[in-house]
Amino acid sequence: MTTAPQKSTPSLPPGGYVHREPSALRRAAPWIVVAALVIGFIVLGAALSRNMQGRPKSFTIYFVERGWVRFLLFLLAASGVLALLSLAGQKIGEARTGRKISYLAVLGDQLTHLFLILVVLVAVYPLFYVVIAAFDPRNSLFAFPDFSNPNILYRTGLLPNLQVLSLENYGRLFDGLTVPGWQVVLAVIGGAALAALLIMALMTRLGRDSVGLTRTRTWTMRILVAALAVIVLFMTPAQFTGQGNESKFLLSVRNTLFVSGLTGLLAILLSTTAGYAMARLRFPGRFQMLLFFIFIQMFPVFLALVAVYTLMVLLGLTNTFTGLILAYSGGAIAFNTWIFKGYVESLPESLEEAAMVDGATRWQTFLRVVLPLSGGILVFIFLNQFIGTYAEFILANVLLTGVEKWTVGVMLLSFTSGQFSTKWGIFAAAATLGALPIVALFYGFQQFFVGGAVAGGVKE
Repeated sequence: MTTAPQKSTPSLPPGGYVHREPSALRRAAPWIVVAALVIGFIVLGAALSRNMQGRPKSFTIYFVERGWVRFLLFLLAASGVLALLSLAGQKIGEARTGRKISYLAVLGDQLTHLFLILVVLVAVYPLFYVVIAAFDPRNSLFAFPDFSNPNILYRTGLLPNLQVLSLENYGRLFDGLTVPGWQVVLAVIGGAALAALLIMALMTRLGRDSVGLTRTRTWTMRILVAALAVIVLFMTPAQFTGQGNESKFLLSVRNTLFVSGLTGLLAILLSTTAGYAMARLRFPGRFQMLLFFIFIQMFPVFLALVAVYTLMVLLGLTNTFTGLILAYSGGAIAFNTWIFKGYVESLPESLEEAAMVDGATRWQTFLRVVLPLSGGILVFIFLNQFIGTYAEFILANVLLTGVEKWTVGVMLLSFTSGQFSTKWGIFAAAATLGALPIVALFYGFQQFFVGGAVAGGVKE
């Protein structure tokens, strides 16, 4: 009896990964994309040039003859300089390391950096423009070009006239504001705590972190949060006596902080209990409820706007913070429950089993074992909900009708409601001032966003 010869299988290295050199098409793909972009820019520039021929030139736009050609020549010149620098860098790198370095790889990195720099400039310029418009008392978002100025930035209107800038727009946001002495004291304490946090963050970046510094930073953060919470809770509309909606902008910031803060706390309360039940308990309908949570996430919030408004009218909760907070909290349950469920499933279940063996109930296990281990994900849920509701506009615009109840988004809309009475300067100043809490919050707790999103993933 004979047996068929067995085919020998090649042995794989540890991990089962075999390195293969990229094909010629894959190596050429980035250069094909770059060439396509360059050709596209050339065709677009030629089409724009043809369309502009014979048309009267606008007095608000500085027109450069064959400007697109100059821009492409600038890109080619910059690419040529980068090509020479890449060649020099390749030779220096080979001399230092003694290894062969691909010139095309170095040049590709340099061109990528050039492209990213241009993208960053295009993305940052609108923010810079709004900040400058906030200091322009002429109530205009349009920086008209100064054709007589020899500087190309002023001649094209990319930079506004810095001589007219003032704090007038910001002054109108604080017009008629009366501040009691206790609020001044709390504001000073909060400012000192914020300055101390910035100094400690700098010390941490310099590698001077320690247990004592961490404890001090924790208590300083608590002092800052407590001072801000007291100011927000006890600030009243009677303190804003100025004329016009702009004088009540700080009240809208207070309203937004109040609503977003309570919504974040309710999101923690609802999502932690629901997420723990979904992760650890087995009950009929559990799987169907999880599918339902996924299903409702596919639909945007404004599809339920009519139902939410009708419900609030029937309950008598229109133009109240209670109705808005309940509407926000109900929409936050599904996503945050999934996040906390994934985090709980990553925790060792043996810790809870050991606590229950010692006599702890399921509720005590949740409070004394799971929650103390969930500090990072709880901060993530709170901040995620806080930032989401701070920037929300649709529900707030429908449910809140009184100026003393408006949030930041609704207040900003009131500055642009008239066709010929739009307050662009005040709008820019208010938008800049209203964005500061979110910028500070995101910068101060950015590690929790990354860590919370990763911790919420289910780990098998």
